[in-house]
This record gives sequence, C-alpha cells and structure tokens, in this order.
Amino acid sequence: MSKENAAIPLEKLFGSKTRAKLLSLFFENTEKSYYVREITRVIEEQINSVRRELTNLSDLGLIKAENYENKVYYSANMKHPFARPMTEIFARSSAMNYSQDDHKVEAKRVSVWEEYVRPVANLISGLIVTNRIPGQDGLDLLIIGDNRTHKLTHWAEVVEKRQGKPLNYVIISREDYIYRKSVRDKFLSNNVWSLQISETYDPDRIL
Repeated sequence: MSKENAAIPLEKLFGSKTRAKLLSLFFENTEKSYYVREITRVIEEQINSVRRELTNLSDLGLIKAENYENKVYYSANMKHPFARPMTEIFARSSAMNYSQDDHKVEAKRVSVWEEYVRPVANLISGLIVTNRIPGQDGLDLLIIGDNRTHKLTHWAEVVEKRQGKPLNYVIISREDYIYRKSVRDKFLSNNVWSLQISETYDPDRIL
C-alpha cells in the first residue's frame, strides 16, 4: 500500500492520542454530554491529560461546557464551522473506537448507561433504551421501578439533560411491567418492542 493511500493514525493527525479519543467520543455521540470522570472511564486515559485536552478543545470552540448539579458536562459544539467535517471524519474512521475488539467497545458503551443508573440502582428493576427517531411514535426510555418518592422522575430529567435532547419516557412499577408483559400488552408492543432497542439494564432479569 502506498503512503498516499495508507490510513493516518488519528493521534498523529490531531496531535495526541487523548485529543483524538476525545474528538471521537464527542463527534461520534453528538447528542450526548459527559463529565470528566465519566470521560476518563470511557476513553481509558489519565484524568490530567483529559482535563488538559478538554481545556484545549474548549478554547478552540470544538466542544462546549455546561454546569449542571455541581458538575461540568462537555459535549460537541455543533455550531462550530468544523463540526460537520469532524462528524464525517469520525463516522468513517474505525481507528478510534477505543479498542480493536468490538466486544470491548460494546462493554464501554453500555457502561455509560450503567453509570447513569448507579445513583438510583436500588430503585430500578429494569431499563429499556430505544433508538426512536425524533417524531416517531414510541418511547426513548422505559423505566421500571419504584417511583413512589418521585426520585426516578427527577433521575429521568437529569438523564434528559445529559443526553442533550428531549426524551420520551415512561416510568412503571415492576409489578405493572410483569403483568403487561404476561398479557402481551399493546402499550409495550407498540411503544417499545416495535422499536430498535439499543440498551437494556436488567438486574432483576425481568426483561
């Protein structure tokens, strides 16, 4: 293969491995936002280098920072003139999927939702996340658990903020879900199971 046709490692193109991983994370997931320690777990880099490159990318305007509940969340700045080229670069590149092993990539992607769930893990019996297209009927999230104190409602609002887009979600009890599943309820069939499911969290093995 000629040098002209050889793939260029993205860390050489963008100056550092951490910077390339950050750009890949943000511009492959433009609808999501992440806080620092979450980022370090996903891209598996040291927190000091992550902080340094976040500052560099913020100064360049490629990413934006927002404060929410005493944490700073970072996301792609889709208003930047280079936002579209960045999404095209990272959509086409398989070099920076954080691992050459697809199973490891999947595990890291799922761990983001596990991180989301952690503050309310004692209240959630199950979670289904779909790839609902905006404007399409159905749910983005089906949350199964104990919402008598409305903590799950507040949690869903926090997740909505972190995702950076409105989410269509419903919270039902464990007992209600099990009954609806047993009778092949139309609500579940039409609003959840008819969509492509991207994530599940099933500690009680009820899904």
